[in-house]
Amino acid sequence: MESIKEIYKIGHGPSSSHTMGPKKAAVKFLEKTPGASRFEVILYGSLAATGKGHLTDYVIEQTFAGRELKILWEPKTFLPRHPNALKFTAFDSTDAVLDEWTCYSVGGGALIDDFTESETTSIYPHSTMQEIMTWCNRNEKQFWEYVEEYEGADIWDFLDEVWEVMLASIKRGLATDGNLPGGLRLPRKAASFNVKGQNFATPFKRRSQLFSFALAVSEENASGGKIVAAPTCGACGVLPAVLQYFRKVHKMEKKTILRALATAGLIGNIVKTNASISGAEVGCQGEVGTACAMASGAATQMMGGSINQIEYSAEMGLEHHLGLTCDPVAGLVQIPCIERNAFAAERAVAHNNYSLLTDGRHRISFDEVVETMYNTGIDLQSKYRETSEGGLAHFDALPKC
Repeated sequence: MESIKEIYKIGHGPSSSHTMGPKKAAVKFLEKTPGASRFEVILYGSLAATGKGHLTDYVIEQTFAGRELKILWEPKTFLPRHPNALKFTAFDSTDAVLDEWTCYSVGGGALIDDFTESETTSIYPHSTMQEIMTWCNRNEKQFWEYVEEYEGADIWDFLDEVWEVMLASIKRGLATDGNLPGGLRLPRKAASFNVKGQNFATPFKRRSQLFSFALAVSEENASGGKIVAAPTCGACGVLPAVLQYFRKVHKMEKKTILRALATAGLIGNIVKTNASISGAEVGCQGEVGTACAMASGAATQMMGGSINQIEYSAEMGLEHHLGLTCDPVAGLVQIPCIERNAFAAERAVAHNNYSLLTDGRHRISFDEVVETMYNTGIDLQSKYRETSEGGLAHFDALPKC
Protein backbone atom coordinates (compact mmCIF):
# COMPACT_ATOMS: atom_id res chain seq x y z
CA MET A 1 0.00 0.00 0.00
CA GLU A 2 1.38 3.41 -1.01
CA SER A 3 1.89 6.52 1.10
CA ILE A 4 -1.08 8.49 2.41
CA LYS A 5 0.52 11.45 0.63
CA GLU A 6 -1.19 10.04 -2.47
CA ILE A 7 -4.59 10.40 -0.79
CA TYR A 8 -4.08 14.07 0.10
CA LYS A 9 -3.28 15.96 -3.10
CA ILE A 10 -2.97 19.75 -2.86
CA GLY A 11 -4.08 21.52 -6.01
CA HIS A 12 -6.81 23.41 -7.79
CA GLY A 13 -10.34 22.16 -8.52
CA PRO A 14 -12.79 21.35 -9.75
CA SER A 15 -11.86 17.69 -10.25
CA SER A 16 -8.93 15.53 -9.20
CA SER A 17 -9.59 13.03 -12.01
CA HIS A 18 -10.61 15.53 -14.71
CA THR A 19 -8.41 18.51 -13.81
CA MET A 20 -5.46 17.50 -11.63
CA GLY A 21 -4.78 14.19 -13.38
CA PRO A 22 -4.95 15.44 -17.00
CA LYS A 23 -2.82 18.48 -16.15
CA LYS A 24 -0.16 16.26 -14.58
CA ALA A 25 -0.28 13.95 -17.62
CA ALA A 26 0.03 16.86 -20.06
CA VAL A 27 3.04 18.26 -18.20
CA LYS A 28 4.67 14.84 -18.14
CA PHE A 29 4.20 14.25 -21.87
CA LEU A 30 5.35 17.76 -22.81
CA GLU A 31 8.53 17.33 -20.80
CA LYS A 32 9.16 14.08 -22.65
CA THR A 33 8.64 15.59 -26.13
CA PRO A 34 9.84 19.22 -25.97
CA GLY A 35 10.90 19.30 -29.62
CA ALA A 36 7.57 18.28 -31.14
CA SER A 37 5.94 20.55 -33.73
CA ARG A 38 2.36 19.75 -32.80
CA PHE A 39 0.32 17.65 -30.40
CA GLU A 40 -2.93 15.73 -30.39
CA VAL A 41 -4.88 14.66 -27.31
CA ILE A 42 -7.82 12.26 -27.38
CA LEU A 43 -10.14 12.18 -24.38
CA TYR A 44 -12.11 8.96 -23.90
CA GLY A 45 -15.14 7.80 -21.92
CA SER A 46 -16.10 9.71 -18.80
CA LEU A 47 -13.16 12.04 -19.21
CA ALA A 48 -14.66 13.20 -22.51
CA ALA A 49 -18.29 13.08 -21.38
CA THR A 50 -17.85 15.60 -18.56
CA GLY A 51 -14.49 17.08 -19.45
CA LYS A 52 -15.72 20.52 -20.48
CA GLY A 53 -17.61 21.00 -17.22
CA HIS A 54 -14.52 19.95 -15.29
CA LEU A 55 -12.14 22.20 -17.30
CA THR A 56 -10.18 19.26 -18.72
CA ASP A 57 -9.63 20.98 -22.05
CA TYR A 58 -8.71 24.23 -20.30
CA VAL A 59 -5.88 22.75 -18.21
CA ILE A 60 -4.50 20.83 -21.20
CA GLU A 61 -4.59 23.95 -23.39
CA GLN A 62 -2.87 25.96 -20.66
CA THR A 63 -0.13 23.33 -20.43
CA PHE A 64 0.46 23.33 -24.21
CA ALA A 65 0.07 27.11 -24.54
CA GLY A 66 2.00 28.47 -27.53
CA ARG A 67 2.10 25.09 -29.27
CA GLU A 68 -0.14 23.65 -31.94
CA LEU A 69 -2.66 21.42 -30.20
CA LYS A 70 -5.76 19.49 -31.23
CA ILE A 71 -8.14 17.95 -28.67
CA LEU A 72 -10.51 15.20 -29.78
CA TRP A 73 -13.50 14.03 -27.72
CA GLU A 74 -14.69 10.41 -27.74
CA PRO A 75 -17.25 10.07 -24.90
CA LYS A 76 -18.70 6.83 -26.29
CA THR A 77 -15.35 5.05 -26.39
CA PHE A 78 -14.30 3.39 -23.13
CA LEU A 79 -10.83 1.84 -22.95
CA PRO A 80 -10.63 -1.42 -20.95
CA ARG A 81 -8.32 -0.19 -18.20
CA HIS A 82 -10.35 2.73 -16.81
CA PRO A 83 -13.21 5.06 -17.87
CA ASN A 84 -10.97 8.14 -17.59
CA ALA A 85 -8.51 7.63 -20.43
CA LEU A 86 -6.51 10.04 -22.57
CA LYS A 87 -4.02 9.52 -25.37
CA PHE A 88 -1.21 11.95 -26.24
CA THR A 89 0.54 12.00 -29.61
CA ALA A 90 3.49 14.19 -30.59
CA PHE A 91 4.37 14.93 -34.25
CA ASP A 92 7.49 16.39 -35.87
CA SER A 93 7.59 19.01 -38.63
CA THR A 94 6.95 16.34 -41.31
CA ASP A 95 3.88 15.10 -39.43
CA ALA A 96 5.59 11.88 -38.43
CA VAL A 97 4.72 10.50 -35.01
CA LEU A 98 7.46 11.16 -32.46
CA ASP A 99 5.82 9.56 -29.45
CA GLU A 100 2.49 8.28 -28.13
CA TRP A 101 1.25 7.73 -24.60
CA THR A 102 -2.06 6.44 -23.29
CA CYS A 103 -2.72 6.98 -19.61
CA TYR A 104 -5.61 6.85 -17.15
CA SER A 105 -6.66 9.35 -14.51
CA VAL A 106 -7.81 6.97 -11.81
CA GLY A 107 -9.00 9.41 -9.14
CA GLY A 108 -7.40 11.65 -6.55
CA GLY A 109 -5.08 13.11 -9.20
CA ALA A 110 -3.28 9.79 -9.67
CA LEU A 111 -2.17 8.43 -13.05
CA ILE A 112 -1.40 4.97 -14.37
CA ASP A 113 -0.72 3.61 -17.84
CA ASP A 114 -0.77 0.20 -19.48
CA PHE A 115 2.56 -0.69 -17.89
CA THR A 116 2.13 0.57 -14.32
CA GLU A 117 -0.27 -0.05 -11.46
CA SER A 118 0.77 2.97 -9.42
CA GLU A 119 2.83 6.13 -9.67
CA THR A 120 4.57 5.37 -6.39
CA THR A 121 6.11 2.42 -4.59
CA SER A 122 4.45 0.58 -1.73
CA ILE A 123 5.60 1.51 1.78
CA TYR A 124 3.07 -0.34 3.93
CA PRO A 125 3.35 -4.13 4.42
CA HIS A 126 -0.42 -4.44 4.97
CA SER A 127 -3.33 -3.60 2.72
CA THR A 128 -6.52 -4.35 4.66
CA MET A 129 -8.09 -2.90 7.78
CA GLN A 130 -8.03 -6.27 9.50
CA GLU A 131 -4.29 -6.71 8.91
CA ILE A 132 -3.61 -3.23 10.24
CA MET A 133 -5.81 -3.74 13.31
CA THR A 134 -4.00 -7.01 14.04
CA TRP A 135 -0.67 -5.16 13.90
CA CYS A 136 -2.00 -2.38 16.15
CA ASN A 137 -3.32 -4.84 18.72
CA ARG A 138 -0.12 -6.87 18.69
CA ASN A 139 2.02 -3.76 19.16
CA GLU A 140 -0.44 -1.86 21.37
CA LYS A 141 -0.48 1.05 18.92
CA GLN A 142 -3.07 3.41 17.47
CA PHE A 143 -3.79 3.88 13.76
CA TRP A 144 -1.87 7.16 13.65
CA GLU A 145 1.14 5.44 15.22
CA TYR A 146 0.96 2.80 12.50
CA VAL A 147 1.12 5.58 9.91
CA GLU A 148 4.13 7.16 11.61
CA GLU A 149 5.85 3.79 11.84
CA TYR A 150 5.93 3.35 8.05
CA GLU A 151 5.78 6.93 6.77
CA GLY A 152 8.45 8.33 9.07
CA ALA A 153 8.40 11.46 11.23
CA ASP A 154 8.32 13.80 8.23
CA ILE A 155 4.69 12.80 7.61
CA TRP A 156 3.70 15.36 10.25
CA ASP A 157 5.19 18.24 8.26
CA PHE A 158 3.22 17.09 5.23
CA LEU A 159 -0.03 16.77 7.20
CA ASP A 160 0.57 20.17 8.75
CA GLU A 161 0.65 21.66 5.25
CA VAL A 162 -2.49 19.71 4.32
CA TRP A 163 -4.33 21.10 7.34
CA GLU A 164 -3.24 24.68 6.63
CA VAL A 165 -4.52 24.43 3.04
CA MET A 166 -7.80 22.99 4.31
CA LEU A 167 -8.20 25.84 6.80
CA ALA A 168 -7.41 28.43 4.14
CA SER A 169 -10.03 26.99 1.78
CA ILE A 170 -12.65 27.14 4.53
CA LYS A 171 -11.74 30.75 5.30
CA ARG A 172 -11.89 31.82 1.65
CA GLY A 173 -15.14 29.99 1.07
CA LEU A 174 -16.83 31.60 4.06
CA ALA A 175 -15.74 35.05 2.89
CA THR A 176 -16.92 34.77 -0.72
CA ASP A 177 -20.38 35.41 -2.16
CA GLY A 178 -21.77 35.36 -5.70
CA ASN A 179 -22.42 32.63 -8.22
CA LEU A 180 -20.21 29.69 -9.04
CA PRO A 181 -18.72 29.58 -12.57
CA GLY A 182 -20.55 27.54 -15.19
CA GLY A 183 -23.91 27.59 -16.89
CA LEU A 184 -25.90 26.59 -13.81
CA ARG A 185 -25.19 29.97 -12.16
CA LEU A 186 -25.44 28.25 -8.79
CA PRO A 187 -25.25 30.71 -5.86
CA ARG A 188 -22.66 30.17 -3.15
CA LYS A 189 -24.27 29.32 0.19
CA ALA A 190 -21.41 28.90 2.68
CA ALA A 191 -21.23 32.53 3.82
CA SER A 192 -24.99 32.91 4.32
CA PHE A 193 -25.27 29.56 6.13
CA ASN A 194 -22.52 30.64 8.50
CA VAL A 195 -24.13 34.02 9.25
CA LYS A 196 -27.66 32.66 9.63
CA GLY A 197 -26.45 29.90 11.92
CA GLN A 198 -25.23 32.44 14.47
CA ASN A 199 -28.86 33.38 15.21
CA PHE A 200 -29.98 29.91 16.24
CA ALA A 201 -29.75 27.92 19.45
CA THR A 202 -26.67 25.79 20.03
CA PRO A 203 -27.65 22.47 18.33
CA PHE A 204 -28.83 24.11 15.10
CA LYS A 205 -26.01 26.64 15.28
CA ARG A 206 -23.45 23.86 15.36
CA ARG A 207 -25.08 22.01 12.49
CA SER A 208 -25.17 25.22 10.46
CA GLN A 209 -21.46 25.69 11.10
CA LEU A 210 -20.70 22.15 9.97
CA PHE A 211 -22.71 22.66 6.79
CA SER A 212 -21.05 26.00 6.09
CA PHE A 213 -17.54 24.55 6.47
CA ALA A 214 -18.27 21.75 3.99
CA LEU A 215 -19.96 24.13 1.55
CA ALA A 216 -17.07 26.59 1.79
CA VAL A 217 -14.47 24.06 0.65
CA SER A 218 -16.70 22.50 -2.01
CA GLU A 219 -17.58 25.90 -3.44
CA GLU A 220 -13.91 26.85 -3.53
CA ASN A 221 -13.26 23.62 -5.42
CA ALA A 222 -16.08 24.31 -7.89
CA SER A 223 -14.50 27.72 -8.51
CA GLY A 224 -11.09 26.24 -9.28
CA GLY A 225 -9.66 27.34 -5.94
CA LYS A 226 -6.81 25.71 -4.04
CA ILE A 227 -8.01 22.76 -1.99
CA VAL A 228 -6.92 19.34 -0.76
CA ALA A 229 -8.33 16.32 -2.56
CA ALA A 230 -9.45 14.13 0.34
CA PRO A 231 -9.60 11.70 -1.31
CA THR A 232 -10.88 13.56 -4.42
CA CYS A 233 -11.76 17.13 -5.36
CA GLY A 234 -15.44 16.26 -5.65
CA ALA A 235 -15.43 15.07 -2.03
CA CYS A 236 -12.95 17.61 -0.69
CA GLY A 237 -15.37 19.37 1.69
CA VAL A 238 -16.23 16.47 4.00
CA LEU A 239 -13.06 15.88 6.03
CA PRO A 240 -11.98 19.52 6.53
CA ALA A 241 -15.51 20.40 7.65
CA VAL A 242 -15.52 17.69 10.31
CA LEU A 243 -12.01 18.54 11.51
CA GLN A 244 -12.84 22.25 11.75
CA TYR A 245 -16.12 21.44 13.52
CA PHE A 246 -14.29 19.47 16.21
CA ARG A 247 -11.65 22.19 16.44
CA LYS A 248 -14.30 24.83 17.08
CA VAL A 249 -16.81 22.87 19.18
CA HIS A 250 -14.52 20.55 21.13
CA LYS A 251 -11.41 22.78 21.14
CA MET A 252 -9.21 20.11 19.57
CA GLU A 253 -5.51 20.86 19.52
CA LYS A 254 -3.57 20.85 16.27
CA LYS A 255 -1.65 17.71 17.25
CA THR A 256 -4.93 15.86 17.69
CA ILE A 257 -6.16 17.05 14.31
CA LEU A 258 -2.96 15.98 12.53
CA ARG A 259 -3.21 12.53 14.09
CA ALA A 260 -6.81 12.34 12.91
CA LEU A 261 -5.64 13.29 9.41
CA ALA A 262 -3.15 10.41 9.52
CA THR A 263 -5.87 7.92 10.45
CA ALA A 264 -8.27 9.34 7.86
CA GLY A 265 -5.58 9.02 5.20
CA LEU A 266 -5.03 5.41 6.17
CA ILE A 267 -8.76 4.68 5.82
CA GLY A 268 -8.86 6.33 2.39
CA ASN A 269 -5.76 4.44 1.37
CA ILE A 270 -7.36 1.10 2.16
CA VAL A 271 -10.33 1.96 -0.05
CA LYS A 272 -8.11 3.17 -2.87
CA THR A 273 -5.95 0.03 -2.68
CA ASN A 274 -8.75 -2.54 -2.54
CA ALA A 275 -11.51 -0.77 -4.48
CA SER A 276 -11.55 2.69 -6.08
CA ILE A 277 -12.00 6.37 -5.23
CA SER A 278 -12.90 7.26 -8.83
CA GLY A 279 -16.46 8.38 -9.51
CA ALA A 280 -16.02 7.36 -13.14
CA GLU A 281 -15.23 3.80 -12.07
CA VAL A 282 -17.51 3.14 -9.07
CA GLY A 283 -19.80 6.15 -8.72
CA CYS A 284 -19.95 8.77 -5.99
CA GLN A 285 -19.90 6.07 -3.31
CA GLY A 286 -16.17 5.87 -4.03
CA GLU A 287 -15.71 9.61 -3.57
CA VAL A 288 -18.15 11.03 -1.00
CA GLY A 289 -18.58 7.59 0.57
CA THR A 290 -14.84 7.24 1.12
CA ALA A 291 -14.57 10.83 2.36
CA CYS A 292 -17.35 10.14 4.86
CA ALA A 293 -15.56 7.00 6.06
CA MET A 294 -12.36 9.00 6.49
CA ALA A 295 -14.12 11.78 8.39
CA SER A 296 -16.12 9.31 10.53
CA GLY A 297 -12.97 7.49 11.62
CA ALA A 298 -11.12 10.75 12.24
CA ALA A 299 -13.95 12.09 14.41
CA THR A 300 -14.08 8.94 16.52
CA GLN A 301 -10.34 9.00 17.08
CA MET A 302 -10.47 12.66 18.17
CA MET A 303 -13.13 11.73 20.72
CA GLY A 304 -10.98 8.99 22.23
CA GLY A 305 -12.48 5.99 20.49
CA SER A 306 -10.71 2.64 20.36
CA ILE A 307 -9.42 1.23 17.09
CA ASN A 308 -12.50 -1.03 17.00
CA GLN A 309 -14.82 1.96 17.38
CA ILE A 310 -12.85 3.88 14.73
CA GLU A 311 -13.15 0.94 12.33
CA TYR A 312 -16.89 0.71 13.03
CA SER A 313 -17.37 4.43 12.44
CA ALA A 314 -15.47 4.26 9.13
CA GLU A 315 -17.47 1.18 8.11
CA MET A 316 -20.72 3.06 8.61
CA GLY A 317 -19.39 6.01 6.64
CA LEU A 318 -18.90 3.83 3.57
CA GLU A 319 -21.79 1.43 4.11
CA HIS A 320 -24.40 4.17 4.25
CA HIS A 321 -23.29 5.51 0.87
CA LEU A 322 -23.38 2.19 -0.97
CA GLY A 323 -24.92 2.52 -4.42
CA LEU A 324 -24.51 6.30 -4.62
CA THR A 325 -24.29 7.26 -8.28
CA CYS A 326 -22.06 9.89 -9.84
CA ASP A 327 -24.48 12.11 -11.76
CA PRO A 328 -23.12 15.67 -12.04
CA VAL A 329 -25.57 18.02 -13.71
CA ALA A 330 -24.05 19.67 -16.81
CA GLY A 331 -20.77 17.90 -16.03
CA LEU A 332 -20.06 20.33 -13.17
CA VAL A 333 -18.99 19.44 -9.63
CA GLN A 334 -21.91 21.46 -8.25
CA ILE A 335 -25.28 19.66 -8.33
CA PRO A 336 -25.63 17.31 -6.45
CA CYS A 337 -21.97 17.18 -5.40
CA ILE A 338 -21.74 20.20 -3.10
CA GLU A 339 -24.77 19.26 -0.99
CA ARG A 340 -23.52 15.70 -0.72
CA ASN A 341 -20.35 17.00 0.96
CA ALA A 342 -22.39 18.85 3.57
CA PHE A 343 -24.59 15.89 4.43
CA ALA A 344 -21.68 13.43 4.43
CA ALA A 345 -20.00 15.65 7.02
CA GLU A 346 -23.13 15.56 9.16
CA ARG A 347 -23.31 11.78 8.80
CA ALA A 348 -19.69 11.49 9.90
CA VAL A 349 -20.48 13.28 13.17
CA ALA A 350 -23.47 10.94 13.69
CA HIS A 351 -21.36 7.85 12.98
CA ASN A 352 -18.89 9.04 15.60
CA ASN A 353 -21.66 9.40 18.18
CA TYR A 354 -23.15 6.03 17.31
CA SER A 355 -19.88 4.09 17.39
CA LEU A 356 -18.87 5.61 20.74
CA LEU A 357 -22.10 4.26 22.26
CA THR A 358 -20.98 0.75 21.31
CA ASP A 359 -17.95 -1.33 22.26
CA GLY A 360 -16.91 -1.41 18.60
CA ARG A 361 -18.20 -4.90 17.84
CA HIS A 362 -20.42 -5.25 14.77
CA ARG A 363 -21.28 -7.83 12.10
CA ILE A 364 -20.01 -6.41 8.78
CA SER A 365 -16.36 -5.39 8.68
CA PHE A 366 -14.90 -2.35 6.95
CA ASP A 367 -13.01 -4.61 4.54
CA GLU A 368 -16.24 -6.36 3.55
CA VAL A 369 -17.94 -3.04 2.85
CA VAL A 370 -14.97 -1.92 0.73
CA GLU A 371 -15.29 -5.07 -1.37
CA THR A 372 -19.06 -4.61 -1.64
CA MET A 373 -18.66 -0.98 -2.69
CA TYR A 374 -16.30 -1.92 -5.49
CA ASN A 375 -18.54 -4.70 -6.78
CA THR A 376 -21.57 -2.42 -6.59
CA GLY A 377 -19.76 0.27 -8.54
CA ILE A 378 -18.67 -2.10 -11.28
CA ASP A 379 -22.25 -3.37 -11.59
CA LEU A 380 -23.64 0.16 -12.03
CA GLN A 381 -24.60 1.01 -15.60
CA SER A 382 -22.00 3.35 -17.09
CA LYS A 383 -24.53 6.18 -17.42
CA TYR A 384 -24.62 6.39 -13.62
CA ARG A 385 -20.85 6.78 -13.38
CA GLU A 386 -19.83 10.35 -14.25
CA THR A 387 -21.12 10.53 -17.80
CA SER A 388 -23.90 13.09 -17.13
CA GLU A 389 -26.30 10.81 -19.03
CA GLY A 390 -28.25 9.29 -16.13
CA GLY A 391 -29.57 9.99 -12.66
CA LEU A 392 -30.01 13.63 -11.65
CA ALA A 393 -27.82 14.71 -14.57
CA HIS A 394 -30.63 13.68 -16.91
CA PHE A 395 -32.72 16.68 -15.82
CA ASP A 396 -32.43 20.30 -16.88
CA ALA A 397 -31.28 22.19 -13.79
CA LEU A 398 -30.76 25.56 -15.47
CA PRO A 399 -32.27 28.54 -13.60
CA LYS A 400 -35.98 28.93 -14.29
CA CYS A 401 -37.55 32.36 -14.90
